[in-house]
Amino acid sequence: MKRLNRISLVAALALVVCLALGGPAMARITFIGIGTGGTGGIYYPYGGGVAEIWSKHVPGVKAVAEVTGASVENVKLAHKGETVIGEVMGDVAEAGYKGLSKFQGKKYDILGMAVMYPNLLQVVTLKNSGITDITQVKDKNISTGSPGSGTNFMTEAVLKSLGITPDSYSDSRLSFTENANALRDGTIAVGSWSVGPGTSSILDLATTHDIRILGFSEAQQKQILAANDTYSAVELSGKVYPGVDDPVPTIGVWNVMIVQASLDEDLVYKLVKALYEHRDYLEKIHPSASYTTPENAVKYSPIPLHPGTIKYLKEVGVDVPQRLMP
Repeated sequence: MKRLNRISLVAALALVVCLALGGPAMARITFIGIGTGGTGGIYYPYGGGVAEIWSKHVPGVKAVAEVTGASVENVKLAHKGETVIGEVMGDVAEAGYKGLSKFQGKKYDILGMAVMYPNLLQVVTLKNSGITDITQVKDKNISTGSPGSGTNFMTEAVLKSLGITPDSYSDSRLSFTENANALRDGTIAVGSWSVGPGTSSILDLATTHDIRILGFSEAQQKQILAANDTYSAVELSGKVYPGVDDPVPTIGVWNVMIVQASLDEDLVYKLVKALYEHRDYLEKIHPSASYTTPENAVKYSPIPLHPGTIKYLKEVGVDVPQRLMP
């Protein structure tokens, strides 16, 4: 999908008045942009499914998924009102909300809307590279993910917590699809993905090349978790990718849908209601959507929730803890 014209999006975020079909009455259409990521991950098809649900089931709403640089950029776009909704890794959402790390002390005007699914850090190399441990990225040309992405944010945080500093490796900072192509061509030794398991770009690579996904030792996991409280120790199941038969110990983080904090409460309520009530459609697009539940919203949201979300959760009997109240 072509990137939407950002200027027209800003204008469209106001309620646009247009002639109703079949009559002289005026209808109000709200245009909503959803910041996703590149086409080689899960954010883009997931966001496209959400856009279809909202456009079909929320009267007066026209939603569209936009290809973006992913998590860090999506926080900035939602804050400015250029997309309003963003798909974001939980560590990035927390940093943006609190003004930490790459956000350089500036707190962004965002709140949680829903929790999507967990991302797993998948650090990929070819078996013939001889690389078997994450510490071997030193002095190598690697890709920590595209600039502005949650993958780049997470990979740099993980490497830093293991004492691997940015000046100890060369970083091409590629997208998921570019990662796979660069590994095929031998222009990078290691590529990083923070994404739901079974992502298309790694699957495509694994069908033509023997890959290895670098695991983390228990000691490495402890180091990483000690420095990053939004992460957890998880396993990538075996046989998700061809040739990777055994489980791989790695690091996980939940993805969240964020929303511009100033968005109308009733509108957010209607969007959240439609999202949960039509989740079965989203699961047909990607099985990771099975994690998108009201219960997970209160268990795993790293930042306070929007009042429209809270209204829906209370309506369906889900208690919202004080820490998630805006």
